[in-house]
Amino acid sequence: MSQPHNVLAFLHTLEQLKRTKRTGWIDHGIRGPESISDHMHRMSVMAMLINDPSLDRNKQVTRLCIKMALVHDLAEAVVGDITPHAGVSKQDKYTRERNAMEGFQKLLDNTSMAQEITALWLEYEEASTPEALLVKDLDKFEMIVQAMEYETSDGKPLDGFFESTRGKFQHPDVKAWVEALYCSREERKRQETRQGEMLA
Repeated sequence: MSQPHNVLAFLHTLEQLKRTKRTGWIDHGIRGPESISDHMHRMSVMAMLINDPSLDRNKQVTRLCIKMALVHDLAEAVVGDITPHAGVSKQDKYTRERNAMEGFQKLLDNTSMAQEITALWLEYEEASTPEALLVKDLDKFEMIVQAMEYETSDGKPLDGFFESTRGKFQHPDVKAWVEALYCSREERKRQETRQGEMLA
């Protein structure tokens, strides 16, 4: 069992995930952008909504995907939200994040639970299993859902988020959600165009 004071130190570190706003939204001038925790939470709920007999051999697999979604960005509590535009190489980002995760494992006294957290993070990073590939899809999908919501609330075009993920989804359930989102976004654009023409 992890020492109680070490658990508290870990939890206090994770508070940064609640306070740290996602860099991509800040860079695009979004007012009141979501936190890293907000993103991870909705991804975890999405994992609960997947209906895939090939993955859901038993409830253990569904739980694994939910857990993976919950831990995939934990290292950002230490290293921050490093985007592809931050001038940090993929290898350097990976090294920083892996060091953070290993630090968490050590802080939590290398218990089996701490090892599981690190193993789930590593499985996600390596995209080495069908479950990790699904959670990768959920990560991208949650981002474009949020992008559409910010387009609506802030009136800013966020096409880059959609273009950077287009054609990269693999899981059939997520692909269906993506297509529904694209249709909804196009319908919203048509409505905005009609409203603009009526006001002109």
